[in-house]
Amino acid sequence: MQLENVKMEKCMFCTLTKPVLSNSLFYAVYDGNPVQDGHMLVIPKRHVNSVSELSDAEAIAMLDLMRKAKEHIRQNFNSNDFNHGINDGAAAGQTVPHLHIHIIPRYNGDIDDPTGGVRNIIPGKGNYLKKIHL
Repeated sequence: MQLENVKMEKCMFCTLTKPVLSNSLFYAVYDGNPVQDGHMLVIPKRHVNSVSELSDAEAIAMLDLMRKAKEHIRQNFNSNDFNHGINDGAAAGQTVPHLHIHIIPRYNGDIDDPTGGVRNIIPGKGNYLKKIHL
């Protein structure tokens, strides 16, 4: 499915009205299909598809709200660490054509081997340390 061919009557992220957190340019909500308890999305208020479309002010506001979202998750879900994810374009798995940043809380022991983190999206590419014998 080509992202540019997705037609939405109303963008689901442009019509959300009850954020958990917000600043002047971004807001954060809990993910509707969380992969972990506390999984949040940080979303620009302006409709953009890609991180490359953000203004400098929006990029700063994005990082500000990501930090606040992480603190909120730590306080409310006792997470240990985080993965941050942006599916930027159709080949990267973006299914909603409005930029959103996944803040996924991680918990000690939630998977057997977290080595490689986000590199695990490509099977066999996660734990590159085994290949270089460190």
